[in-house]
Amino acid sequence: MIGDFAIIPPEEAGAVLTIDLDAYASNWRLLRDRAGGADCAAVVKANAYGIGIEMAVPKLLAAGCRTFYVAHLAEARRVRALTGEAVIYVLNGFLPGTAPVYAAHGLRPVLGSRAEIDEWAGFAAAHPEAPPAAIHIDTGMNRLGLPPEEVEGVARTLPFTPALILTHLASAEDRTDPSNARQLADFTRLRGHFPEIPASFCNSAGTFIESVAAFDQIRAGVALYGANPTPGQPNPMREVVRLEARILQLRDVPDGAAAGYNGKWTARGPRRLATLSIGYADGYLRSASGWDVKAGQGIDAGIALVGGVACPFAGSVSMDLIVIDVTDAPADALARGKTVVMIGDGLSVDEVAARAGTIPYEILTSLGRRYARIYRNA
Repeated sequence: MIGDFAIIPPEEAGAVLTIDLDAYASNWRLLRDRAGGADCAAVVKANAYGIGIEMAVPKLLAAGCRTFYVAHLAEARRVRALTGEAVIYVLNGFLPGTAPVYAAHGLRPVLGSRAEIDEWAGFAAAHPEAPPAAIHIDTGMNRLGLPPEEVEGVARTLPFTPALILTHLASAEDRTDPSNARQLADFTRLRGHFPEIPASFCNSAGTFIESVAAFDQIRAGVALYGANPTPGQPNPMREVVRLEARILQLRDVPDGAAAGYNGKWTARGPRRLATLSIGYADGYLRSASGWDVKAGQGIDAGIALVGGVACPFAGSVSMDLIVIDVTDAPADALARGKTVVMIGDGLSVDEVAARAGTIPYEILTSLGRRYARIYRNA
């Protein structure tokens, strides 16, 4: 096993996922340098966005990262098993009755409601060895965090000193969105109720908004994994994941032939098709399917790179298989067992996401368990 992934030999796998850990560490260093002296924490929730906590965390530790964020307690325990003294925050607060687990493993809950604060305060009062906690202030997501109108009252009666105050940007990937400036102003004002307490405001994209202050800590997330934190502009991050799928079969079809379930793709003239050993059970989303109706509406479908040529999906992404139109691909790239590129070589995780009508977060965190995983520079 590699973390919680079974080891599958590349020659036996339908698809191969290659993860460049040097690129991953390089992305962290770039974000650290942009932080301008603030702590650069790494978000490794969702199994390090699909690349694997057990491989990601040691690489970041070696690069100098000392603060990590996860979503769930079970993830935090996995990170703690890899590092002794690192600071580990659990973004989703804590479930009732789990405070002793946090204390036993030196984990810090991010508290976002009066109920959580009250329970943690009671536990901390009875257990002086309890680790410090963070306070989450909601400035516009309406998801987790203290509502702004409750912040002053909580700060005035809080019986413990928090380690950190944080909020979360709702639209950081759009630098022109006025909500960024509004959230910054609100957080700056509300932070005033917690004088001298370190504060965290920026996520990956927020770090690239020139008018946004980094405060004392940034929380580097999806950009670590190679996604573009500056949509519409050149990606400053290095590519971390590369996904290749094997060709299982080639066939020539006549004009008017259908492909895939329900015949949603129709050949426009004689075409050559390749069937790939990858599907939605491997995390490649069905929404990337290549259907006639999408083409008629000008909606992009998924593509694969075959010998450097972009080859469109032909029909529905099914559980284990994808058919692509390889009519224009070079002949020497087409043979049973050869691989085609699903992510990589300029086909970025951002483009793959856009063609599936989603975001790179979903693509990364959906990366499947049936791949042969190759870790470069572990």
